[in-house]
Amino acid sequence: MAEQFPVDRVAVPVESRAPSGATNAYVVGDAPALLVDPAGRTDRLDALVADREIGAIAVTHTHPDHVGAVADYATETGASLLARRPARFAAETGVEPDRQITEGSAIDTDAGTVRVLDTPGHAVDHVAFELDGAVLCGDLAVAEGSVVVGAPEGDLRAYLSSLRRLRARAPDRLLPGHGPAMDDEPTPRASLDRLIGHRLDREAAVLDAVDAGAADLDAVLDTAYEKDLSGVRDLARATVRAHLEKLAVEGRVDWDPDTGRVEPA
Repeated sequence: MAEQFPVDRVAVPVESRAPSGATNAYVVGDAPALLVDPAGRTDRLDALVADREIGAIAVTHTHPDHVGAVADYATETGASLLARRPARFAAETGVEPDRQITEGSAIDTDAGTVRVLDTPGHAVDHVAFELDGAVLCGDLAVAEGSVVVGAPEGDLRAYLSSLRRLRARAPDRLLPGHGPAMDDEPTPRASLDRLIGHRLDREAAVLDAVDAGAADLDAVLDTAYEKDLSGVRDLARATVRAHLEKLAVEGRVDWDPDTGRVEPA
């Protein structure tokens, strides 16, 4: 599907907890092109890779549902492999990266220079890629629902900071790792505001639960969520833990991660 700037998106079916059951892979430019998040192989993605001169391969982060075909396409294209955290990248993809990328790193394509944005929170190595007002934002944002930010991998302080930093850049378009683009409806700013608001609402519910006497992680979970958690209780539990870690760092609760006990500060 051709986008409004020189990028093609392919929804790759993967084993994932994302509602779409697919991860979006992107090819930016033509010769050279940047391949982002090759989560697996499909005929459509194979054809795009074969048709382009892939100069570099990168991922927004190294969760399994984003890296499945990195090694295959690296072998086939000879492209340079880019990684935010090289050791983690090698462990998750099975191939060593050629270059470490950081905030502001430039990636050349014939469509223009892609810039790297540090966006940790969902994962410690999470980055986004910006070109001409559009941002390939991985699992930082989604058009509908919310992003899992669960301990011990997730960091809610970092995640909220990343959302706010991206909002301040006023992107024209967000191209996420799962689901549809955010451009006209919903707009990028509306999507980012919704996600920030959702996190703050959940934080308030967690804090209210602690103040009301919920004294351990599971009690907070049962009090803070007012919906059926069948099939997602593990994700919700990890999310509550991440909220408690954030609140403890801020001095708003006393939290013992070893025992799971919590009380008002």
